[in-house]
Amino acid sequence: MVQIEQDILSKNNQYASANRQWLAQRGILALNLVSSPGSGKTTLLTRTINDLKDSQTMTVIEGDQQTVNDAERIRATGARALQINTGKGCHLDGHMVGHALEKLQPENDSILFIENVGNLVCPASFDLGEAHKVAILSVTEGEDKPLKYPDMFHAADLMLLNKIDLLPYLNFDVEACIANARRVNPKIRVLQVSATTGEGMDTWYSWLAATRQLVGLGQ
Repeated sequence: MVQIEQDILSKNNQYASANRQWLAQRGILALNLVSSPGSGKTTLLTRTINDLKDSQTMTVIEGDQQTVNDAERIRATGARALQINTGKGCHLDGHMVGHALEKLQPENDSILFIENVGNLVCPASFDLGEAHKVAILSVTEGEDKPLKYPDMFHAADLMLLNKIDLLPYLNFDVEACIANARRVNPKIRVLQVSATTGEGMDTWYSWLAATRQLVGLGQ
């Protein structure tokens, strides 16, 4: 079983490396958005696209086991989106994303969001060729999630703590949650946002702009 897993990940990493090269040649910033189901990934994306579409070209690869619902929500913003249905699969992989890039053909010097299947386990192990994994954790989930699913938060460079507009109605310890994330990954950056009200979203947009600029500089 260990050998099979190693073979699968090795093959995936080859596809991911090819994706990363393809993206770098075109100056495209690719972000792999990972979370539990219901964290607000799609709402976060639609708000981001609507707020930034006049200044930044963005495309989306959507991953779900079934339906095209999320891709349709993205397209309603005017952005191009491609849906990947994984069936019984619990994550996207480098091969799927490579085919999606060929079909979607995101513009040079743009941002590509890859909304992974809602799952905090499997997607942690599969590189897609992205520049960064961005973990979205909602305040409705519990502050111990980073400790329960350490591989995902260790793999992420950024954690968006979403739905902070609900904090007055919940028993959620923000500082404990952030401390738990940093126990797993001392370097993780944490931004507190509400995709519904817009609170804190400017910090996310600033991070996007700065990270996008680094891609333009070839870093």
